[in-house]
Amino acid sequence: MQSVSKSQFLNINGLRYHIRTWGNNSDRHLYLMHGWMDMSASFEFVVKELSEHWFILAPDWRGFGLTEWAPYGYWFPDYVADLSEIINALSKEKEVNLFGHSMGGNIAGLYTGVFPEKVNKLILAEGFGMPPRDASDAPNHLKKWLDQKQVSPTLKPYKSLYDVAQRLIANTPQLTQHQALFLAEHWAEEQSNGEFKLRADPKHKMVNPILYRSTEASFFWKRITCPTLWLHSDSGWLRKFMKDDYETINEYRSNYQNLSEETITHSTHMMHHVQPKKIAAAIESFMD
Repeated sequence: MQSVSKSQFLNINGLRYHIRTWGNNSDRHLYLMHGWMDMSASFEFVVKELSEHWFILAPDWRGFGLTEWAPYGYWFPDYVADLSEIINALSKEKEVNLFGHSMGGNIAGLYTGVFPEKVNKLILAEGFGMPPRDASDAPNHLKKWLDQKQVSPTLKPYKSLYDVAQRLIANTPQLTQHQALFLAEHWAEEQSNGEFKLRADPKHKMVNPILYRSTEASFFWKRITCPTLWLHSDSGWLRKFMKDDYETINEYRSNYQNLSEETITHSTHMMHHVQPKKIAAAIESFMD
């Protein structure tokens, strides 16, 4: 798919929301949902490898990209509510397929658990839950959040887009200079003093005051009836993220009624940057 992306803005739950789209004539709607500290333009490389048979929709989550920042911080159910409103507005009575990377995958999984009848197929790219937390951590975790509220978080400014691109390459060395500069143009914006700041609300650096409750999440996943694909990179990211807790990973797997898995080789956690052709092939093979 070689079409240039278009931008549209909707009022979603009181925020001016940006949704990037590619294509326009298909009833097959495919949502591409980015992860933490990412943005919708990040999927440009994957979209170019897809066929013309899709209408692609990629929101910038609240507080990221070109979407308005939330005034009081970020709560995970709000992302699910945002996705619900976007789908109701743009994909009513259409075939909806969801691809979520990292945080976007967790949002997609929860949404599908709430509305299993609305999702045709679901792909989770290293976005299938988080490490469980012991309930005894709750008081200290809440205290950490309260302490963070007393200090305004900040994000480092950069002197140029080239510096932003070098930061991206430092995080993902497999990126080419061309790819990094493309991402930098969307990831940061120039300020009046000539510096570049990331298009992300610094409040995203704050911890969530509520512990991740994997037991609750599992009941969302158990309700998912559509075919679901887990995409792994071969970087070992999942093993490190889950702290070698294979028992929990297998427990998460067991909740899905119709689960398959695929490994994206020679990749990293940012697999849509590093292996867009393989990601596109995995999407189309699974969807078709």
